[in-house]
Amino acid sequence: MATAYHRKKQPELVRRTLLDCAAKLALEQGLAAVTVQAVSLAAGVTKGALFHHFPSKQALVEGVVADLIAQLDADIDAAMAKDSLPYGRYTRAYVDITLHDPMMTKGSQWAALHISILAEPALRRMVSDWFAERLHRHRDTDGDTDLEFVRLAADGAWIAYLVREKPTDPVPELGALRKRLIAMTLAGRPGPADGDQT
Repeated sequence: MATAYHRKKQPELVRRTLLDCAAKLALEQGLAAVTVQAVSLAAGVTKGALFHHFPSKQALVEGVVADLIAQLDADIDAAMAKDSLPYGRYTRAYVDITLHDPMMTKGSQWAALHISILAEPALRRMVSDWFAERLHRHRDTDGDTDLEFVRLAADGAWIAYLVREKPTDPVPELGALRKRLIAMTLAGRPGPADGDQT
């Protein structure tokens, strides 16, 4: 019975291991290092096992990006769950998570990975589709222009960190910027006369 249980779980574990090894290679050496040979070797599986889960290198890379998006999604949902004010809830969570991104404090490896994702049209489309879906889902609470400006300011800060040449390049102090942007989502909220349904 235990053997059957482990056999059932094995494909999920192999897939998870493949994604983790591919993400580690991408982080350390860039997306170009994510090859079928390198990932199968790092994961300790055959190429056939890799192809069972991901029919091509592109499918594997897209799986890594989908995994990163899913983690971002979960982090935003967790932050939203702690926020009792409907107006701007998504924007506050987005700002908080975006400006806490580990790539901003762990050097250029994260920056290189994110730039690679944004430079690849298919991967950029995945990120764009995710973002559009989140905005559509939260359009009633986060659809106004003031909140859009706040999210764009957070994106601008994020890009400033991505493109800096060295850690000493001038960029905004993240803690203060994050607080200021979140405060802006509270200052602009509609009152009861504007139809606030809190």
